[in-house]
Amino acid sequence: MIHGEWEPVYREILEDMGYSRSEDEACARLLKALMTNADLIDPDDIEFKDTVAVIGPADPDLSDLDGKTVISAGSATEILCREHIVPDIVVTDLDGDTECQIAMSRKGAVTFIHAHGDNMELVMRYAKEFTGPVVLTTQSVPDRVIQNFGGFTDGDRAVCIAREHGCTIELRGFDFQHPCTKDSSDPEVKMRKLRWAERIIRPDSPDIVRI
Repeated sequence: MIHGEWEPVYREILEDMGYSRSEDEACARLLKALMTNADLIDPDDIEFKDTVAVIGPADPDLSDLDGKTVISAGSATEILCREHIVPDIVVTDLDGDTECQIAMSRKGAVTFIHAHGDNMELVMRYAKEFTGPVVLTTQSVPDRVIQNFGGFTDGDRAVCIAREHGCTIELRGFDFQHPCTKDSSDPEVKMRKLRWAERIIRPDSPDIVRI
């Protein structure tokens, strides 16, 4: 997604959710500083297959993944870990079982690490543990080091990344009506995030296949 197209959506999200652009940008600066010596790669160098399977956390179908680029959205990585499946890409804001995400990084998965105002502590704690190839992302203004593909949650950001490459996108394990909440999360906030994710993904779009 071109940043100019994403910016008005981002402003709406900030207003709706009550988040702070300055805190998002502070976290982005922190992430860049911490990852100076990381294995930062150019996302244009990542090879995408014609079909991308984006794996979400709501009981995804993990059959028939051969010949497809597999992107794990955040906490869905725990499911892939249990099934001994190494995704090509992990998209994360470092929430959930981060150890699984770090393990996938060590096995060669490309990790798209996202900075936002609410995950500064997680960035400080975990970001440098990712020893595999890394792409840094922000939901605010990008630069030569940190990218913005659009997207608010790990799932819709993963779809935006796939769309950047013109792929057919299989949504696996996405439930926009019943949030998968963590112990510390607010179900109402999670539901509002899912509404934004659905709006950004546009699941009825011709490039989307729901499995």
